[in-house]
Amino acid sequence: MAQQFGTLPLSLMGLVIYGDLGPLTMYKSGRGKIVTFLKTWPDRPASYYQVLDRGRFAAAAYSWTQLTPAAKADWNLAARRASLCMTGFNLYMYCWLAPDNSSIRTIARQTHTTLACACGIPYP
Repeated sequence: MAQQFGTLPLSLMGLVIYGDLGPLTMYKSGRGKIVTFLKTWPDRPASYYQVLDRGRFAAAAYSWTQLTPAAKADWNLAARRASLCMTGFNLYMYCWLAPDNSSIRTIARQTHTTLACACGIPYP
């Protein structure tokens, strides 16, 4: 059962904790309260599709690490110039996981950048 605390002693010092801390999981609710509950673990193994998706994410992240620093800078620059609420890495992951060529081409054209995606095709 989740418990809500009005103010944690650490928040009085300007520290806010989110995520897992020891046996607890904490997050901030939509109302601004810190919600804390005991951490839970899966009660059954991952499904076939979960394993598949985790593999796709791992492959996409590995593909990002193989980009040259200049290519990474282009992705970051495109995200910044397009005023997207994401980093170049997030934009690259979107390109890799949901290959929507038209939107990536539009971003590349509007930001005057050349974006090399996982498939190696540059988006002018």
